Amino acid sequence: MAIRVLIADDHEVVRTGLTSLLEGTDIEVVAQVANGAAAIEAARQHLPDVALLDIRMAEKDGLTVLEQLRGELPQVLVVMLSTYDNPTYMARAHALGASDYLLKGCTREQLINTIRAVVRGESPSPHGELLRVAGSMAKRQKQIDDDVTLTQRETQVLRHLALGLSNKEIGRSLTISVETVKEHVQHLLRKINVNDRTQAAVWAVRKGLV
Repeated sequence: MAIRVLIADDHEVVRTGLTSLLEGTDIEVVAQVANGAAAIEAARQHLPDVALLDIRMAEKDGLTVLEQLRGELPQVLVVMLSTYDNPTYMARAHALGASDYLLKGCTREQLINTIRAVVRGESPSPHGELLRVAGSMAKRQKQIDDDVTLTQRETQVLRHLALGLSNKEIGRSLTISVETVKEHVQHLLRKINVNDRTQAAVWAVRKGLV
């Protein structure tokens, strides 16, 4: 039986390319859509086995779609497909229930093997990108203190950090210096008892800050 896949990406060339790469395999593309809202509707209509979701899309971004699908259609497995090799995005995807995370520069073999693996229940699969952050996140999960109280500024910095912004981008957004951002980030990591920005992003997702 074919594995039924939905592709959601705002670039037609990507959608067409992915469809072409999957031709002649046991993976059937049942729908292609260009934005997040259409992805939700297509998932409801076609009930695919796997949804391949771009992160940055119009109307609803891929992570928002991921969260909605996991709540509404938990039987639909989700693999994030992104240009961004960003551990914060990967952490958010994992925390929100993605089965895996692929980079758009992956090979045809990696794409096919990842889709097959998540359908078999291998999550994260040995072929995708989530494996390199999942272990670190699991080790820290029991040590996270969810009762930590953050100041307004700490919450602002953590939210920006969890959204994948660099220190420079955070500073520009909050009108503070990069040095001040670095101080806030280091203090945050100590306060919430995590080792790095990826783990901080997971903490923020679990607290509902992003």
